[in-house]
Amino acid sequence: MPRPPADPTRLVPTSAVLQRLHDEVPANHFTLGWLMHSLRKRSFGIVMLLLALVAIAPGLSIVAGLLLMIPAFQMVAGKPAPVFPHRIAARSLQTRHLTAVVQRSLPVLRYLEKVVHPRWHTPLGATKRLVGTIVVVLSATLVFIPIPLSNVVPALVIALISLAYLEEDGVLLSIALLAGVIVLAVAAAAAWQMVVGAKWIIDLW
Repeated sequence: MPRPPADPTRLVPTSAVLQRLHDEVPANHFTLGWLMHSLRKRSFGIVMLLLALVAIAPGLSIVAGLLLMIPAFQMVAGKPAPVFPHRIAARSLQTRHLTAVVQRSLPVLRYLEKVVHPRWHTPLGATKRLVGTIVVVLSATLVFIPIPLSNVVPALVIALISLAYLEEDGVLLSIALLAGVIVLAVAAAAAWQMVVGAKWIIDLW
């Protein structure tokens, strides 16, 4: 009996997109330009997810945070897909770094996809801009608060926001955005305490 044709409107799971990316990536080197072309309309979410996972690693959070700002700003501007400057998009990157991130994330994604699925549809344009705004500010904490391990929580929240956005899960996205706001509030309070403490020390002198 012939198998019924696949539903073209059905959302392809993020793990399947990453598995295809892993299988098709050039053997030794790739570029961000190739990555954008391969991901097409899923590029915003996938790129932010991958960069967020990279940002968890010690020593890479500042670079990943700066790169995260590029697609996030473009989401706020309503761009259809991220566009990196030619010098960055054409730069050769080692494939083994990409495959390592994908291989580590696939088992977790496949597990999460059992409960993460499309629900509570949100307006695309407004959602994209809101997600972009929160990710921009969270990325700024990765860049400007270089305290050891301070990168882990913001990076995890960005990864959660990216996954919810990719899977069109409005419930999870709302929870993730709320978590992002809480993280930003805590970071702002900590930064303010540092300023007050520094002023107090200066006044002592």
